[in-house]
Amino acid sequence: MAFIKVEEVTKIYQLGNIKVPALNNISVIVEQGEFVAIMGPSGSGKSTFMNILGCLDTPTTGRYFLEGENIGELNKNQLAEIRNKKIGFVFQGFNLLPRSSARENVELPLLYNGLPAKERKERAMLALKAVGLEDRWNYRPNQLSGGQQQRVALARALVNYPSIILADEPTGNLDSKTSAEIMELFLKLNQESQITIILVTHEPDIAAYSQRTIKFLDGKIISDLKR
Repeated sequence: MAFIKVEEVTKIYQLGNIKVPALNNISVIVEQGEFVAIMGPSGSGKSTFMNILGCLDTPTTGRYFLEGENIGELNKNQLAEIRNKKIGFVFQGFNLLPRSSARENVELPLLYNGLPAKERKERAMLALKAVGLEDRWNYRPNQLSGGQQQRVALARALVNYPSIILADEPTGNLDSKTSAEIMELFLKLNQESQITIILVTHEPDIAAYSQRTIKFLDGKIISDLKR
């Protein structure tokens, strides 16, 4: 059974009377534990593809299976549960709550699970330790560097022990040295925990950390290369 199976997926957005095709008959299989980079110019369909993988959007036609489950057959509550428990999201802009500490930011996904406060704190601290920030647990985002903020965002993505991490330009706001540190962290998590990582980037040197690069253009996959 394929871990991720995207089967002849097309996505068309309706803007007034105009139909805008974002994906055109895409088929992809990703195995558990793969580290995949998604590349392509703006408007190539890679963000739409990631939104479908993250259960944030649905195909116009075609099917998406995650761990054998047909995502198109699930209701909103079931989709929300998958996003919370199976998928960790990391964004370019960190998306941290400015008035909350690092630990409180990491705890956020656990609030939806109804876990006791003690267990939330313990799991948040373990996640911060995994990204090397346990000594900054009480710092607010404005007291942290960009790289440290992204580490907090990564810890938040890890706290529910997801089977997949979707990262959208996670180094886009970082300098080259900090970007390399964040990518080494992704690599370590992938190799040690067998977490499947799918990462969007414009940078070839960032994509080089992955085992496989899929390139999009005009809503189609134009190359799919494994290293």
